[in-house]
Amino acid sequence: MDELTVKEYYRKYVIGCYGREDFVFVKGKGVWLWDINGRKYLDFFPGWAVSGLGHCPEAVVNAICKQARKLMHVANNYYIDVQAMCAKNLIEISFDGKVFFCNSGAEANEAAIKLCRLYGSKTGRYKIISMKNSFHGRTLATVTMTGQEKYSIPFKPLPEGFVYAEFNDISSLNACIDDKTIAVIIEPIQGEGGINVADAQYLKRIREICNDKDMLLVFDEVQTGMGRTGEYFAFQYFNIKPDIMTLAKTLGGGFPIGAMIARKGICDLLTPGTHASTFGGNPLACSAALAVIETIQKEKLLENVSSLGPWFISELKKLKERFSVIKDIRGVGFMIGMELNVPGSSFVNRCRNNGLLLNCTHDTVVRIMPPLGVKKSHLKKGIRIIEKSLIEEFGNN
Repeated sequence: MDELTVKEYYRKYVIGCYGREDFVFVKGKGVWLWDINGRKYLDFFPGWAVSGLGHCPEAVVNAICKQARKLMHVANNYYIDVQAMCAKNLIEISFDGKVFFCNSGAEANEAAIKLCRLYGSKTGRYKIISMKNSFHGRTLATVTMTGQEKYSIPFKPLPEGFVYAEFNDISSLNACIDDKTIAVIIEPIQGEGGINVADAQYLKRIREICNDKDMLLVFDEVQTGMGRTGEYFAFQYFNIKPDIMTLAKTLGGGFPIGAMIARKGICDLLTPGTHASTFGGNPLACSAALAVIETIQKEKLLENVSSLGPWFISELKKLKERFSVIKDIRGVGFMIGMELNVPGSSFVNRCRNNGLLLNCTHDTVVRIMPPLGVKKSHLKKGIRIIEKSLIEEFGNN
């Protein structure tokens, strides 16, 4: 198909719930994407951070193809060898507990909600505190739990039991707690909310409060998980262990998979019939996830993020010193936000026209999340394109 035909088919046959950019991508490899006209782009926001190993990573592609020739799907009322191995490997790199597999971050957070409610059912506690400017998914429960009313207003009446605290404000959190509160859910680094990094002491205090009040602490690591901070998980970066952790995105290396990990003592509350996912943990998805974990270890990607992340952030901060339009540079590892003093969508479009793919969130924050294995030469090229685009869009100051 040519570009016009693709767009016409979308207009006729695809529900328009996405604001699509005016490009048709047909091929990807590593840090690069190619559009239908053959133009090449450096991708520093690969698939909303799904393609954390870059596009079409060889080990993941091979694992999926090998598994597809053997067994693509079998129901979860049977034992599945690769699912068992995937769960084992996830526990070995996270914390002592068990895994529930699903297909997305929203589904992982749904599972976390149900587990929290189960934990509180004997004492009549059901309320979950989330953070303002958070993002936890698009299902009815997770969009309600998301601390941005603009996403949930059209769908009222909403499920009850969700309360919202100010991010990085412990007094606001305390004010939300009552005798019906069972859990706190937080993104250690807010992604869609603007790359807002939690204060380590704030997270530590939440952990203490949850311990004191027999509440569960849930970390939504859908974006931060699987290496983006230079650790497998952000809880390791902050040294604060949650009771429940939700994962997706980079976990599958481009293949759909989600997971909820729950610690010993609460994981077994989910008994047969309390929760399920038809496709969750299917052999293809688990084969992909196993290959992702193996690749992170084999190619020393955590070390790459830990080494190049601070350098990249420092180079972006040099641009901030030169361009007054840049309000802030913040982030950890390869999860970086460049906040502007003006709306950022035009600048992101300018970068794209110059061959670099980024994302604008919260109107003014440019999200920069390169693949974990990106080379310094790629980062330097990205910096040059950002600099060129800043000059073209805003001038030299």
